[in-house]
Amino acid sequence: RFYARHTADCVPYSHIATLHGRDVLATTVLQTCIRYESRKKTCQFCSIGQSLAAGRTIAHKTPEQLAEVARAAVELDGVQHMVLTTGTPATPDRGAAVLTDSARAIKAAVPHLPIQAQCEPPDDDAWFQRMKDAGIDTLGMHLEVIGDELRQRLLPGKNEVPMARYWQAFEAAVAVFGRGQVSTYLLAGLGDSAATLLEACQRLLSLGVYPFVVPFVPIAGTPLESHPAPDAQFMRSLLEPLGAMVSAAGLSAHDI
Repeated sequence: RFYARHTADCVPYSHIATLHGRDVLATTVLQTCIRYESRKKTCQFCSIGQSLAAGRTIAHKTPEQLAEVARAAVELDGVQHMVLTTGTPATPDRGAAVLTDSARAIKAAVPHLPIQAQCEPPDDDAWFQRMKDAGIDTLGMHLEVIGDELRQRLLPGKNEVPMARYWQAFEAAVAVFGRGQVSTYLLAGLGDSAATLLEACQRLLSLGVYPFVVPFVPIAGTPLESHPAPDAQFMRSLLEPLGAMVSAAGLSAHDI
């Protein structure tokens, strides 16, 4: 029933947001990205433009559209929380502004729906409080890879935001959202060693940032489509010690 509906301005709900798993509504607010527009700057694993090119979504979901589909998802499917991610616009807030506007409209329509937002670190730490005040409950700022050479090669555009800014932003964001309510994704299997990834995770945990370490999965049509996924042994060498580190930091799901 949800996917059969259209917004008030006649856009299919499926082009605005989709159900992830059992009870998560997710959307990419801006389906365009200044990194993706140039092959010299695009993240080598990113496919943000594919669904737009295929006509399965629209470039910019408005706050009104997002509020409408969020309300319907809660009413029809019992959705429990919502994820807002975005491509990076050519503005210094790096997507924080559009996420703030989106969250404010969604919370006005569905006040008790928890929202996670995901973007690159904005240039100004004041955006963290603005996002929180607009109704964003948790924030993701994703590192993906750690090594300098890897970042230059795999994230040539995103690497223009220095790692030092990420660490500053993590600390500032935790001060606003709280321990365990700021997270980052690290992609295992792209070249960072297990030791490098675990060292980064320890630093993140010490700041109160939850590190999601996930296996890289190649996507057809991207420059890394033929890159192999990591094997189970490599993932075990990461996830077993990481689980202990997360528990020791008091950031496991049952501790926060």
